[in-house]
Amino acid sequence: MKIFLENINMQSSSGPNSFAKKLMPHLNKSGNEFVEANSADVSLCFIESPQEISCPRVLRLDGIYFNTSQDYTSLNKSIRKTYDNSAGIVFQSEFNRELITRYFGEHENTTVIHNGADEETISNIPALPNKKHNNIWSCAASWRPHKRLNENIRYFLEHKSEGDILIVAGNVSPADMMKDSSVAYMGQLSQDQLYSLYKVSTNFLHLAWLDHCPNVVVDARAAGCHIICSTAGGTREIAGLNSTLIEEPEWDFKPTELYNPPSMDFSKKLNNELESCYNMASVAEKYEAALRRLCE
Repeated sequence: MKIFLENINMQSSSGPNSFAKKLMPHLNKSGNEFVEANSADVSLCFIESPQEISCPRVLRLDGIYFNTSQDYTSLNKSIRKTYDNSAGIVFQSEFNRELITRYFGEHENTTVIHNGADEETISNIPALPNKKHNNIWSCAASWRPHKRLNENIRYFLEHKSEGDILIVAGNVSPADMMKDSSVAYMGQLSQDQLYSLYKVSTNFLHLAWLDHCPNVVVDARAAGCHIICSTAGGTREIAGLNSTLIEEPEWDFKPTELYNPPSMDFSKKLNNELESCYNMASVAEKYEAALRRLCE
């Protein structure tokens, strides 16, 4: 197939762009080619696009707006238009599918494909050296309020053993830094540095509220981390069998104040019974199948 990628910036390290960079080599390996719109058989669009194209489009969605502190209806307008004008939809999680179909309505051609990890690259990255600590815990995000950095730190401080350390990746404002000798703030790390951190980490914390399908969780799991996450949202779908879930009330999918998440009750722990494939080669095969269906 000749594939046109819409709304991708290869210089960006954001979630959709980093996923595209992992996906492209696998699609190339199976004989596909990335081309401009005017010579494409099919388009794979990330999030939204105002562009008029002649080939069928598959839209990959990683969420929509529902934060009552924003004009979420206006923010969703372009995404909704792209949704309605796409021949196929890829949702990143079952949570993602339910959310979007409640707001945008059902679409006749949809599939759920969880995000995948580049296991080959991860295997070739050396683990961060550790000579001082019994166990390294880690967490990584673009630290907006619903990612709940404070809850990640609180969980660590309540569950750590002597000699453990939590390494926080991603930019954190000084006002949000909890001062504790067992918590280290590393700032923005490259993808390879994150892999190196995950490979030396015993536990990876991702207590975000209503997250969809975070790439950091898939990558950390592929690097061997035990995942600790919330039941609220789609993260539990990719966290792996027997990962630790903190149970939270079911969300009713109504617009909510996303940046004012509830505090968590860490006593409400569950073992995750959901298994999922995180191998990027398998994920790419599913994307190829979704794209090829529109070329037949």
